[in-house]
Amino acid sequence: MDIKAYFINLPISPKKARFYLPAIKKLKPIDSLDFLKYERTDAAVILYKAIKSAISSARQILKVEDNLLDFKLLTVEQGQKLKRYRPGSRGNAKPINRRMSHIKIILEAKEDKAVKPTYAKATAANQSSQIRKLKN
Repeated sequence: MDIKAYFINLPISPKKARFYLPAIKKLKPIDSLDFLKYERTDAAVILYKAIKSAISSARQILKVEDNLLDFKLLTVEQGQKLKRYRPGSRGNAKPINRRMSHIKIILEAKEDKAVKPTYAKATAANQSSQIRKLKN
């Protein structure tokens, strides 16, 4: 089962947010929270909140524990641009682009690899030997 979380128009440029992706993709989502918690940049704070929200959604919708989740997809995409201008020399206008980003997270739940007991089918010979043991 997969859970999708899509966060749009986050106030950070995609270039700054993509800085942490290679390190985070290798980790489990719960471990990536520990990694991002001690980083001091704005991008780390925004990614921390997004991943934490995706994990809590998966916990509620899929009814699965945190340690069974893995990243299937984690991307940062270009969002809208707020275009502003500042006065420049000789009456020119200097453009300022305030970039925003979209974060797309898809988490997949791995099944628990618990060993299930297998019961052998009782054959006629097995049943008769068990009955004899019970009678004695």
